[in-house]
Amino acid sequence: MARPLRVEYSNALYHIVARGNASQEIFLNDKDRKMFLYWLKDVSQFHNIICHAYCLMDNHYHLLIETPEANLSRAIRDLNGNYSQWFNTHHTRIGHLFQGRYKAYLIEKETYLLEVARYIVLNPVRAGMVDKPKNYKWSSYNATAGITKTPDWLEKDWLLSNFSKNKKIAQMEYCRFVKDGFTHQNPYKDVQNSFILGSPQFVHWIWEKTNGSEEQKEFPREERIVGRPSLEEIFYNIRTKKERNEAIIFARLRCGYLTTEIGKHIGLDRAVVGRISRGTHNIKKSKKSP
Repeated sequence: MARPLRVEYSNALYHIVARGNASQEIFLNDKDRKMFLYWLKDVSQFHNIICHAYCLMDNHYHLLIETPEANLSRAIRDLNGNYSQWFNTHHTRIGHLFQGRYKAYLIEKETYLLEVARYIVLNPVRAGMVDKPKNYKWSSYNATAGITKTPDWLEKDWLLSNFSKNKKIAQMEYCRFVKDGFTHQNPYKDVQNSFILGSPQFVHWIWEKTNGSEEQKEFPREERIVGRPSLEEIFYNIRTKKERNEAIIFARLRCGYLTTEIGKHIGLDRAVVGRISRGTHNIKKSKKSP
């Protein structure tokens, strides 16, 4: 079975998460982490991607990257491939280093970039590895906060520009913003489509952009169709039986909802929903001729 294409477009923003195969560690020591950052720099320059934030954990990594040239798949393929090859050679091992396909969450930049950047650098704190993000050296926090030198491939100016035009003030406000995240709600907690983080308008824009045909097989069935509207949205302000039936067909055939899900939502038997979605609900059997 062919694997589905990623949702890619110019200047798209993604939160990338890649985990070790069978939960194995992908970084065994600091040399491994340094080499991963070396390959991240190489990929950033070669594929012209913009890295806004990163965090290297033991068995997975987080990246917040922007793709001016709509080339996410090629960039991450090279990053994971180059690092895996180096890791296996260096540690004298064979086999897959990463678990299946990486996850790529589409992010609405103007609304959620700051939230996701904060979420990423707070990973070591949430995992109990450190008590403060500045005490973890393998994330972008210290560089963005001005504590350490910024790698030339890390873009921190856009993040900081949201706080102040004055660099020092912006860095102080950034640190305060991250600190406030200790008790802040996970930005993904109430997201309807768990791989699209943005306003309803952004979600619908993605839906229209992909024509509803893009699927992400690494997600549960009910979340696979990119940007699909909820049943509440589909059946909102339905006034006539014809509109209801058209909404049922749309929900079943275009959006992939189960007949049981649709029936439960609108109070119809699943068999009736099935007949409507197949266009056979009003077809009566013809009588036999005498």
